[in-house]
Amino acid sequence: MSGELFAFLVLALLAILGGILMLNLTKVIHMLLSLVLTFLAIAGLYVMLSAEFVAIAQVLIYSGAVTIIMIFGIMLTRHNDEQKTRGNLTRNIIVGAGIVLFFFTMYFSINQVSFGDQATSLHVENTKQIGVELYSKYVIPFELMSVVLLVALVGAIILAKRDDEEEAEHK
Repeated sequence: MSGELFAFLVLALLAILGGILMLNLTKVIHMLLSLVLTFLAIAGLYVMLSAEFVAIAQVLIYSGAVTIIMIFGIMLTRHNDEQKTRGNLTRNIIVGAGIVLFFFTMYFSINQVSFGDQATSLHVENTKQIGVELYSKYVIPFELMSVVLLVALVGAIILAKRDDEEEAEHK
């Protein structure tokens, strides 16, 4: 087993573990921390693919900014911190079988793909290629996404402020 394969397996297992923990934990802050684990593991996979720019963007934007916004959203809104018991053996077996089926479908699909000559030019000026693609073909979706994020942030602030005003009226 080569070091590259070992690193891939460790990062992939960490990403999967973070996703599973996020779905099974009950406290929202713990869910966010497991989401950060997943984001960091995916950033490590990007480094292995020689996409350092995308890895740094993953860490800065998702692991940092999005997680902080989610924490602020949790802190600004009221939520019940009750422990709910989740446990349905039949559902867990069906979900596990679905995951195994998805894994094998993806494994066999990926093994049949031929990359041809693209694999040799993949590592040459990858940051420049990302910039050209992003700002030539995907400018409008890129700008629309920034507007959507801004509207969501303003909406969260308005909702939190409205909850505080309603709470002050009831006292």
